[in-house]
Amino acid sequence: MKALSIKKYGSPDFLQIREIQQPSPRSEQVLIKVHAVSLNDWDWGLLHSSPFVPNRFMAGLFRPKIILGSDIAGVVEKVGSGVSAFKVGDQVYGDLSGCGFGGFAEYVCAPQDSIRLKSAKMTFEQAAAIPQAGMLALQSVMAAGIDKSGLSVLVNGAGGGVGSIAIQLLKLHNNHVTGVDSGEKLAAMRAWGFDHVIDYSVTDFTQNSQRYDLIIDVKTERSPADYERCLKPNGVYATVGGSLLSLLKIALSGLRINRARNKKLKVIGLHANSELEYFNTLFEADQFKPVVDSNFSFKEKDVREAFSRFGAAAHKGKIVVLI
Repeated sequence: MKALSIKKYGSPDFLQIREIQQPSPRSEQVLIKVHAVSLNDWDWGLLHSSPFVPNRFMAGLFRPKIILGSDIAGVVEKVGSGVSAFKVGDQVYGDLSGCGFGGFAEYVCAPQDSIRLKSAKMTFEQAAAIPQAGMLALQSVMAAGIDKSGLSVLVNGAGGGVGSIAIQLLKLHNNHVTGVDSGEKLAAMRAWGFDHVIDYSVTDFTQNSQRYDLIIDVKTERSPADYERCLKPNGVYATVGGSLLSLLKIALSGLRINRARNKKLKVIGLHANSELEYFNTLFEADQFKPVVDSNFSFKEKDVREAFSRFGAAAHKGKIVVLI
């Protein structure tokens, strides 16, 4: 079968598609014929082995051995003897980041608890755009209570996958949402439903007078004190991305702030796949639709272009590769 490998760490130019042996499922695994896979920060980080820990230990200490790709959608081709949740022919999707990745390939084996049935109404392209970004968005929204309405919310780094899903969840409860990203993405963000948009190169949202009930941060590039200052009383700051050092600072500062003030700073740990059924329900009720920025074919040149677009942060929503 064809699979995407890394010749050496660094540029997307080091990605190559090569023939490898098709895997066979173990007892508790299913073999999935992959139809679509989306790009995530994990893929970019593993390609560059950054941060060194843990990515070098996951991908290969001296030379990369990993097949990238976590968010997949496809059809069950074969089931292991211990599998009871799925059968051959089931259309499934899920995040494989907790079980070895491997999504950029024609076939992948995955534990049965790492995938879910997708809505029959979803295309494979749409389904692949959901798992990791969807769960991070949902967990961030839940940090302030998913059923709350009328909140003032800011999403930093709002033009990518997490932001494109978070806005839809927040608007289910009529929250007022501000989005921050590059100027090139602001028109798309308005179209998604953001009430107010900010070009980060023009305005620093931490330095104005606005205060928020909830801040969802994909970037985590400022000090904990800056984020705390932007929160209203009882406000919550929830980060889903950033450098390990930045996340550690937020976690430690969060402990102090939680004790001293009525504000919370949280680092959101991914609960992979735990609520994908919820996204099926929303999709079937026409209350949610994943935003696909672009799709690419599973050819070496196209996959390198997809990674380059991701690395340049040019995407508005999710980038998907069709296998």
